[in-house]
Amino acid sequence: MGNLADSVDDGYRTILGVRFFGGTASKAIAKIREGGLLVVPAAPALKDMDWDVSYRDALLGADLAITDSALMTLVWNLMERDSLYRLSGLEYLRELLLEPDVRQPGNTVWIMASPKSATTNLKWLEEIGIPVDREHVYMAPMYGAVMEDPDLIALLHRLRPQHVIVTIGGGTQERLGLYLKEHLDYLPAIHCIGAAIAFLSGDQVRIPDWGDRYYLGWLMRCFSDPKRYIPRYWSARKLIFLMLKYRSELPALQAR
Repeated sequence: MGNLADSVDDGYRTILGVRFFGGTASKAIAKIREGGLLVVPAAPALKDMDWDVSYRDALLGADLAITDSALMTLVWNLMERDSLYRLSGLEYLRELLLEPDVRQPGNTVWIMASPKSATTNLKWLEEIGIPVDREHVYMAPMYGAVMEDPDLIALLHRLRPQHVIVTIGGGTQERLGLYLKEHLDYLPAIHCIGAAIAFLSGDQVRIPDWGDRYYLGWLMRCFSDPKRYIPRYWSARKLIFLMLKYRSELPALQAR
């Protein structure tokens, strides 16, 4: 992981070779505010830690990884008889959007997954008092196996925001975050929050506080679009076997 100061007392645990922070959202924001890469690994991507080199490199290169995965947290606590706190991406984003420096016009660049998502998300942000200038919205292209985006680098060098919030899919956003960290000539706070904003804006199924708190977000997504999400979450069961085998160790790389 990166070089941010940490301690066991703040809730850090090493799981599958990645140092996860299981403290509160406000503490996570305080740690990343002055610059760094924050990732929110979900089970459907974490299950590929034993073969997806670029994804695992992104997690290992991050400055802060939070315990968004309910499955990972539950399995860890059962295996280790631990009480690691689950900090979801949704809880983190709710807290982040209360921060004055995130709400300050021109201080944040939003990377959106599609024009449709951008329209819905930006309308919702304006409704809660966070108007975003179109210049500070970047539409992510379809990224390939090799991560590169010189247009985004040029935009961030010109605007130099304090915060970059990435709302694209898991497995890709972490690679993009690491690319930005390695190629920018300064280090903003890069928040890879994925679909979290869509659960609030209505771009995807809305997940209320209680649904997130009781680990039911995945189930709500499955009900909203069974063909899309049931196979995704069913495949995530592989994460259980990885954790039972490797626990805190980085999984050995396997041929796919």
